[in-house]
Amino acid sequence: SPWNGRGFSLTFRLPKISCPLSRIGHTHTSDGVSRQKSFLLDIDAMNVLQRPAPLMFEKHILEQGDQISRKLHLLSVQSFPESGKKGLRPFSLAEVSSFIGVSQSHLKKLHLEGKGPIPETSPSGRRTYTAEQMLELRHYLDRHGRSEARAYVPHRRNGERLQIIGVVNFKGGSGKTTTAAHLAQYLALTGHRVLAVDLDPQASLSSLHGFQPELDQTRSIYDAIRYDEGRAPISELIRSTNFPGLDIVPANLELQEFEYDTPLAMADRNSNAGKAFFTRIAASLAEIDDRYDIVILDCPPQLGYLTITALTAATAVLITIHPQMLDVMSMGQFLLMLGNILEPIRSAGAAVNLEWYRYLITRYEPTDQPQAQMVAFLQTLFGEFVQKHPMLKSTAISDAGVTKQTLYEVEK
Repeated sequence: SPWNGRGFSLTFRLPKISCPLSRIGHTHTSDGVSRQKSFLLDIDAMNVLQRPAPLMFEKHILEQGDQISRKLHLLSVQSFPESGKKGLRPFSLAEVSSFIGVSQSHLKKLHLEGKGPIPETSPSGRRTYTAEQMLELRHYLDRHGRSEARAYVPHRRNGERLQIIGVVNFKGGSGKTTTAAHLAQYLALTGHRVLAVDLDPQASLSSLHGFQPELDQTRSIYDAIRYDEGRAPISELIRSTNFPGLDIVPANLELQEFEYDTPLAMADRNSNAGKAFFTRIAASLAEIDDRYDIVILDCPPQLGYLTITALTAATAVLITIHPQMLDVMSMGQFLLMLGNILEPIRSAGAAVNLEWYRYLITRYEPTDQPQAQMVAFLQTLFGEFVQKHPMLKSTAISDAGVTKQTLYEVEK
C-alpha cells in the first residue's frame, strides 16, 4: 500500500494465514520522529503444499520439433503434388540469353533455323527453355559457335585447380545460407559443374534444395570425415538437385558429432587422425576433384572444428555481413578469434592458402540511414575487400522462402 504517514505495508491477500515476517529499518521525518516500516506477508498454505509437477521440457520440444517437420513435409507435398520433390520452372529467352552470354536475336535465329534444342513457344510467341535445354544449347554453341575466345561450357581447363568457396559468418541471420544457395545455383545456370556442401547441422541449405534430413534419412559429410570404421567415400553421399549441373551433400544433425569427436580424437595417443583434423574435408573433396569446377561450403554459424576444417580446405572465402552495429561488432570478434585460431593451425601444418576473400553486405536497405552509414564505414575501412554490389533486402526472397525456393525457382 502507499505511504500512510507511518510506513509501508506489503500485504498478499490469501486465505486465513497471516503472519508478520519482520519489522526492519527506520525512517525519519522532518520533525525527527523515528518511524518503523512494517512488512506483512500472507502465505497461501495450499500453494506451499501443492507444488506443480516439473515441466518435461525435453519431451515437449521433441514433440513440437516432430510436428514442425511433418507440417513442413506436408507443405512440400502440397507445393509439389506430383512427387513431393522440387521441379524447376522454364526460363525466358531474356534469362537464357543472360546465362549463356548470347543475344536474344541469335537465339531466335537458331530456333527458326531448327538448330539446337527447340524451346516451348506460347500462343503469343514467347519462347521458354528448360534448364536441361539451356545446358544442351550451351554445348551446341560450344561445338558450333563462331567465337574462338568464348567458352560456352566454362569447365576447368587442364592445370586449373578446383575452386572451393567457403561462405561463413559467426552470427546467424546474416544471409549466409541464402548467399550460398543463390551462388551455387547461379554458377550451375552459367554452365559450371557445382557441388554444394551443407556443413550446418540445421540443414537450411539442404531444405532449400528439397531435402528434409529428419524425414528423408539423408547422410551428411560427417560420414566422410568421421574417425571410426563407419567412414564412407564422399561420392556415396552426393545427391543431385533440381538444377542440372548442381549436386549437393546434404546436412543432418549428426554433423554436430564432429564437434564432439574431434577433441577425443586429438587426445587419442594411438592415432594422429585427430591432430590433423583440419585436413579431413580437403581430403574428402580430393576424391571427386575431377567431377566439379566449383565447390560451395555453407559453414555453420559458429567457430568450431567444422568451420576451421572448411576454411583450411577453401581456396576462397566469402564473409557475409548484415550492416548493423551489433552484427559488425560480432563480426569483429569473429575475425579476431579466427585469426588467433588459424595461426597455430598453420604452424601445425595446415595449408591455409586462400586465393581471395571478400566481405559481402547482405540484407541491405539503402533507405535506412544507419545501414548506409555502416556500409560506408566498412567500405572505407576495408576498401576493395568489400564487394561493390550488396545483396539487397527483398520481400521476394522472403516470399520464395515460404515454399523453400530461391529467386531462380519462383515463377516470373
